[in-house]
Amino acid sequence: MKKTAIVYWSGTGNTEQMANAVLQGVQSAGAEGTLMQASDFNSSLMDNYNAVAFGCPAMGAEELEDSEFEPMFSECEAKLSGKQIALFGSYGCGTGEWMNVWKERCENDGTVLVSDPVIANYAPDDDVLDLCKALGNALANC
Repeated sequence: MKKTAIVYWSGTGNTEQMANAVLQGVQSAGAEGTLMQASDFNSSLMDNYNAVAFGCPAMGAEELEDSEFEPMFSECEAKLSGKQIALFGSYGCGTGEWMNVWKERCENDGTVLVSDPVIANYAPDDDVLDLCKALGNALANC
């Protein structure tokens, strides 16, 4: 059975809602999904999963959260080449540019993005949650 990790950081609960929807998508496709906060994940766990969904909101000047998520993600980058991943997250201020920068960073790391990233402006609505479920389904079926 395909194993997928859904790794996220959430300050307000918006990205956590999205992570739960990604997990639902993975499970509905018949794959095994594991939901983990960024503080519980590290590069040594990357090899345990066929695919990984990373979720993080935009912080400050449209950056990844820098105390837990960014250090974890930076450590994992050495193992991203050829890995099937997906990205999701929420933002409040700004334009959502942080996701474009993050996507490009992942592409430069040699990842295989299984779908377009999913973003929510503030709380995810039903349409965004459906996109998150589809993202999880894509990860399970890649």
